Amino acid sequence: MFEKVEAFYRPESVPEALRLLERGKGQAFLVAGGTDLVVEAGRPVRFLIDLTRAGLSYIRKHDAICAVGATTTLAELEESTAIRALACGLISRAAASCGSVQIRNRATIGGNLAHGSAAADLATPLLALDASALVAGEHGRRRMRLTDYLARSHGDELPHCLLVEIGIPEPPHGARCGWSFQKFGRTEIDIALVNAAAGLQLDTHGRVKWARLALGAVAEFPFRVRGVEELMTGRELDLALLAEAGKEVMRAVKPIDDLRATAEFRRELCRVLVGRAFEECAEHAGYSL
Repeated sequence: MFEKVEAFYRPESVPEALRLLERGKGQAFLVAGGTDLVVEAGRPVRFLIDLTRAGLSYIRKHDAICAVGATTTLAELEESTAIRALACGLISRAAASCGSVQIRNRATIGGNLAHGSAAADLATPLLALDASALVAGEHGRRRMRLTDYLARSHGDELPHCLLVEIGIPEPPHGARCGWSFQKFGRTEIDIALVNAAAGLQLDTHGRVKWARLALGAVAEFPFRVRGVEELMTGRELDLALLAEAGKEVMRAVKPIDDLRATAEFRRELCRVLVGRAFEECAEHAGYSL
């Protein structure tokens, strides 16, 4: 693919990057860490646009929102005190599961989401935390729900747009809250066959006040499993409820057969990982099943 690259640009602002992207007419490729570049080997690329000097590497708190710039690396997410403080370290744990140390030192949160992979490990915890995406385009900037961004970017519905920032609202907190990230891959550094992020809060009687669940690698793009969240809310958390949740998950997912695993194996794996995730949430909430 590199023999057709005509130019390499390193813009120093988002507007400059957008102008270059427009000039590329569909044949420009945005890079920061560059870890997904070779995966796009079949795509015609004439221009590479490096975003590492565009001012998008930061982690900032604004009132009840934690804003993360798109070129922030996974290693920075893994080590950030502010990110580790969110939801039992949910995002930091997911970042730490992404490939090798060398990959995490280069790969960025924006690349992990914008590439459109159904197995993106940061997508599920961010979905569970109701994160939003700030997108810049020719008509300015707009904020959208992360679930909408993932669906539209997967379908190439955001041409000539740039993911600028991820906004993470203050997670629900209080007594008896718990969060969990679960991932299963062929090896420790491989991409996920299935990944899951979950959260819940229990009342004093062990009933679920609210539940959140997001799954990756089992549909076109990562998604919230609203049916399971509704199923669990208001009910006592026990093994029978987790078994019901597992059955609902198996109905909700749409995995595929590929070189890594069969659809049947992924569907069963979903059931297992969701059970483990909510068991860990219960443990963090101080509740014994």
